Amino acid sequence: MSAQAQDAASTPVVSPDVEALRREVRALTETVTTLQQQVREQQTTIDRLNQQNGSAAEIGRTPSVASTSPSPSATPSPSAASMRFPTEDASVVSSTSTTPPTASAPSVNANENAVGTFPTTDTSVVSSAPTETISTTGAGASLTQPIGIGGGKNYMNISFDGLFALAASSDKHLDQLEVGDHDPMQRGFNARNIELAFDGAVDPYFEGFANIVFKLDNDNNTDVEVEEAFMQTTSLPFNLQLKAGQFFAAFGRINPTHPHTWDFVDDPIVAGRLLGPDGLRGVGAQISWIVPVPWYSQLILGVQNGRGSTGYSFRNPGDNGIFFDRRTTDREIRGLEDFVWIPRWENSFDLSPTQVVLAGISGAFGSNETGGNSRSQIYGADLLYKWKSANAEGGFPFVKWQTEFMYRRYEAGRGVKESFPVAETFHDWGIYSQVLWGFKKGWVAGIRGDYYDAQDSKFTDDIDRQSRSRISANLTWYPTEFSKIRLQYNHDFLDETFFLADHEEDSVFLQFEFILGSHGAHKF
Repeated sequence: MSAQAQDAASTPVVSPDVEALRREVRALTETVTTLQQQVREQQTTIDRLNQQNGSAAEIGRTPSVASTSPSPSATPSPSAASMRFPTEDASVVSSTSTTPPTASAPSVNANENAVGTFPTTDTSVVSSAPTETISTTGAGASLTQPIGIGGGKNYMNISFDGLFALAASSDKHLDQLEVGDHDPMQRGFNARNIELAFDGAVDPYFEGFANIVFKLDNDNNTDVEVEEAFMQTTSLPFNLQLKAGQFFAAFGRINPTHPHTWDFVDDPIVAGRLLGPDGLRGVGAQISWIVPVPWYSQLILGVQNGRGSTGYSFRNPGDNGIFFDRRTTDREIRGLEDFVWIPRWENSFDLSPTQVVLAGISGAFGSNETGGNSRSQIYGADLLYKWKSANAEGGFPFVKWQTEFMYRRYEAGRGVKESFPVAETFHDWGIYSQVLWGFKKGWVAGIRGDYYDAQDSKFTDDIDRQSRSRISANLTWYPTEFSKIRLQYNHDFLDETFFLADHEEDSVFLQFEFILGSHGAHKF
């Protein structure tokens, strides 16, 4: 046999079907190779995005409404201060951990600080809160995520809070009985605090916060107010922080907080009568310093214009130019003495792993509008004690006692009535004390006592100058951290004055609230 015949005999005959099958296999192999290349490229992109999001999460992680507070264990040492942001705004720096946040409460000490969090220097962004994080979905679950815009070092979170109340009262003038502008003002349904909140990182040096409130009056007309809008520093040395814009003054415990964080439906009487129905707030600036001592200690000094109804005891023009039966001047600022100066010093101590105490003293000093050189001074002292079980689940059970005392010296100019042309100096004071018992997860019972002593006057006919007291009791259910239902009973005692008779009133409130998005964390 020839060589050509041997080659022909050793070469298999390839049928058309086999050749077609080979072509299909080659095509599939090329397709798989292409897909593998695409997967590798996508994985590279995902890894890069995860790195970016990880950096953003360290700056922008916003947990659910949880209780946080300054703690001695979290106070930075001078050597470490340069490595930390001097803030505990949870929407900016919630934790040093890279572990994603969960809906259940993190590991905390008695002072309510998650391990690794930063000490606060801000009492408006991180202010009072009613309860711990309450989750019914188990560890690692999240009921909602922040409504966020942007990423990386620049982002903005948006949240919406609707607070409503159904009211019944023996007093047909509920708007005169209640002292706060966000309290229920009429029998029936009330919508006095519908809040739109924005917070975010401006840049590596500043964070910003804005709080816009919508209110429906008794005629269902809508009022809009810029409750807060400010920026603050995030990286100043020596444990310092600056803040500027429109904000609540750091006076006591209740004043720097928003109504949805209150433990009761309404404002304490002394706060409404001395600091005003809207609270003491205004356009100004504030500097705070965490003192480098073994416990948490913070000094705060704020200065504000103190003008208008939010400067109630200061440069307040009153209604139609009349305040405390005095004609107001409504003048422009003449010098530093016409600003309101607001100092505060607060200290916190862990009594044990389950107990914490926070005490503070505050002041507010400035001029008022009832005379050419009339002055106002308000002094305050507050005390907070909290116990939380070592075996707490989501922060429950707990007991929280809070009390505040305030005193006002108000120089009132000459009266407007011909029969009472008298200048007076009022010495008014008041106190409230409240106890909250979180007896079961999601359930909190509370009782509060109020007393307000207004100096009686034969020359001033003003309903705000009626001494009074109140006892309140409530029960609150938090289905989750994004909703609550509260039932509250008030019994008011109003004392006799030179112009007004004494009387007693009863009121019942059913309050309900919902939150869309993840709201900024607050102190306990």
